[in-house]
Amino acid sequence: MKRHLMGVVAAGLTVALGVSGCGKGSSSGGDSDGKTIKFVAAIYDDNTKPYWDALIKDFEAKNSGYKVNLEMVDWTQMDAKVKTYVQTKQVPDVLNYNAFSDFARDGLIYKADEVLSPGTLGDFTPTFVQQAQYNGAQYGLPFISSARLLFYNKALFKKAGISDPPATWDEVRADAEKIKKAGATGYGLPLGPEESQAEFYSWAMNNGGGWVDASGKWAINQKANVDTLAFLKDLNKSGLTQPNPETTDRKTVFNQFAQGKIGMAIGGPFTKAGFIDPVNKDLDFGVAPLPSKGGTEHNTLGVMDVLAAFKKDGGKNKEAVKKFLDFFYQKENTSKFLKTEGFLPVTKSAGDALSADPYMKQFVDALPTSKFAPTSNPAWSAVAGAVKQDLGTAAANEDPKKVLDKIQETAEKAG
Repeated sequence: MKRHLMGVVAAGLTVALGVSGCGKGSSSGGDSDGKTIKFVAAIYDDNTKPYWDALIKDFEAKNSGYKVNLEMVDWTQMDAKVKTYVQTKQVPDVLNYNAFSDFARDGLIYKADEVLSPGTLGDFTPTFVQQAQYNGAQYGLPFISSARLLFYNKALFKKAGISDPPATWDEVRADAEKIKKAGATGYGLPLGPEESQAEFYSWAMNNGGGWVDASGKWAINQKANVDTLAFLKDLNKSGLTQPNPETTDRKTVFNQFAQGKIGMAIGGPFTKAGFIDPVNKDLDFGVAPLPSKGGTEHNTLGVMDVLAAFKKDGGKNKEAVKKFLDFFYQKENTSKFLKTEGFLPVTKSAGDALSADPYMKQFVDALPTSKFAPTSNPAWSAVAGAVKQDLGTAAANEDPKKVLDKIQETAEKAG
């Protein structure tokens, strides 16, 4: 994916796990001596597995007797995989995911200070520590972060007679119509099951909407959200998006964007290296704040993916898990992953160099004031899963209000 972080932002972002008080997972991919652990890592792009293969080889060489069994899972399959791990009590020792609070609620994972050294813990940026807490304690281990901005094709804009990126929703629509007349798709709308919650929230937060109200109660079917979804549906029905947004993921959108077939789409810092460059390294594109309905305030979506360390074999895996995690969080190892994948840092030590890159600086600057999904609420997993499954149908033929009512019901039941 750059799947989300995704969603990250992301991130954060996850699925219905259907967990209720599951017991400790049995050993899966580990062994009885406590020195072999299983690590399930998400596939962000073609560079992900080579990175982990090299890091694990280095870890094992420097930690005699310890072994890490790696399983790579695509983000489109991750939700179902995680659900199966939990239900069958075959959880890995370490999981790369975009949710943790339901695991914490059910007593499945270690607190952060149980599996990280004080030096590693103290290196996390406070913004992400806050996002990684459940009931006042840190359980999630911040992994990577992302922010979302509007990408636009400068050549298509010039061809369509557009001088500046849109600041308002009316301008988005007007520009999309001009781009359509110029022979391309105006806006790339990925509302498929990969990360539709991030796409929708990027628009809703810029219309005064969101997942919860000021008191923290679920407000998914509030008027601002209904209006947002109706706007996106209208873009589709007016022929200003690609066909079938309800089944489209971001990789497809940006593949077409890189080919000059789409004029605008929302992306993250990973979009250039992960989606655009493999198709067209010479693409002339710009990055701008997310458009808002009125054009006065421009909010940015923040996404954080996490690592979660599961309790297994009565805690026998704790030492091996801690060794592996502290090894990964060394500055040179985390920095290499960020540069390889095009993500933003969650640690202070890995953060400084990225701001020197003008492209990355736009996202780094946006991150401190970003809005995040309520990932510390254990019901978020069920909500995100329902969004991924159902939200896109409203851009096709379903009624936006009815779709959001259904997701609201899921949230209230899960809560």
